[in-house]
Amino acid sequence: MSSNGKRAQGAAPGDEVGQKFHCDNCQANVTDSVRISCNECPEFDLCTTCFSRGIELGSHRNDHPYRVVTRHRFPIFTETWSADEELLLIDGLRQFGMGNWKDAADHVGTKTKEECEQHYNEVYVGSSNWPLPDMDRQFDVKFARAPGDRKNGVAPSNKSMTLSSQPSNHEIVGYMPGRLEFETEYENEAEQVIKDMVIADDDSPEEVELKQIVLRIYNNKLDRRLQRKRFIFERGLLEYRKHQTIEKKRTKDERDLFARIKVFARMQTREDYDALATGLLNENALRQRIAQLQEWRRNGVTTLEDGAQFEVERSQRPSRRASTLRDSAQLLDRLQKIVATRSAREPEPLKTMVHKPTAPNPLDIEHADGVEMLAASERDICARLRIFPRPYLVVKETLLAEYARNGTLKRRQARQLVKIDVNKTSKLYDFFVQSGWIKAPGRPAVHRAAAMLTASATAGRDYAVKQEP
Repeated sequence: MSSNGKRAQGAAPGDEVGQKFHCDNCQANVTDSVRISCNECPEFDLCTTCFSRGIELGSHRNDHPYRVVTRHRFPIFTETWSADEELLLIDGLRQFGMGNWKDAADHVGTKTKEECEQHYNEVYVGSSNWPLPDMDRQFDVKFARAPGDRKNGVAPSNKSMTLSSQPSNHEIVGYMPGRLEFETEYENEAEQVIKDMVIADDDSPEEVELKQIVLRIYNNKLDRRLQRKRFIFERGLLEYRKHQTIEKKRTKDERDLFARIKVFARMQTREDYDALATGLLNENALRQRIAQLQEWRRNGVTTLEDGAQFEVERSQRPSRRASTLRDSAQLLDRLQKIVATRSAREPEPLKTMVHKPTAPNPLDIEHADGVEMLAASERDICARLRIFPRPYLVVKETLLAEYARNGTLKRRQARQLVKIDVNKTSKLYDFFVQSGWIKAPGRPAVHRAAAMLTASATAGRDYAVKQEP
């Protein structure tokens, strides 16, 4: 994490200003030491200690590609300017604009604005290869001269920039530590009501009373604002990274528990809330332990040693099952290969496979529309032939009407009248013959079919009357 013109927390007042780099985990200043910079996460740096521990923060993971960044103290254009200072100067001019030497010097941190301007004019503007400087210069020194090693012996003033109270100076976005305030306060628009209020001498008593009421309302808002800020400060909620680290160490059940009891935090002191949370955690742990012991007892475990062995074996059970399935698959593959090899050596004659038709499952018509109009035998034939009651009644009425009109009905005529599966039509025809509703050709029984047709029509009308609201 880089910052410009700011001093790290805990740094001495004499530390120089300019571009600083801090470890995003422990906030250590790594400006003058080796740091590890992530290639995927922007503005993410770690010190070597945190990097060796495999720290993961936010979207950063310890398997991201990285690069090792060190200080470049060797000179490239002049003996008094290091490579890092040259880069900071160009980066500052690019950010703040050409000619803004003050902000560019603050960005460099070790040079004054006069030195930055003079160096740029001499090295870049005065170069014969403008806009590029002379790239072929060689120096006998290994490192650029420090400000105190100059020939005239006068070191530049190393002013430290005052830490301003800005929202970007804290890990909580919007909090200004120097003022103990937030960029957006609770009921942030409360001051809008009273900003133009004036209590004049010529105000009427009613106007004065109204303005006093408005002021009391504003004071109540301020009290609620202070109450919330006091709660934040007393509970240490500004230590975001600390709470985030503690939250990551908790289990899922513990996180769910704390999420449910957060509403009680405002009603209790910190000690009472901590005691409540600890008690609920202990209760949850006891419940889990009791459930585990009950499970052991159901599985015949009576001692703690057997219980520990039971948990070990249960944890190993998925791997054993996977190993068994894998071995079974390998054995089956081996047997298939053996069978294929023997079949290739001794081809067997093809056998004709005879598939016996299986009867379909009976249709459930217990709650079908019109089932109450059918007799038990009719329900049975509808279930076996998988015909709903309503279509069956239509088929029945059609065949019986034709039989009553002509006095005879052949199987072929029935198939022509009913446009359904011919097998179902034949079975229905046989069912009607067996029931005595239709006689085989040559045996007239018109009166029987007419009576059945009349009864069917009457039952249909009665059912329709019952269905009307």
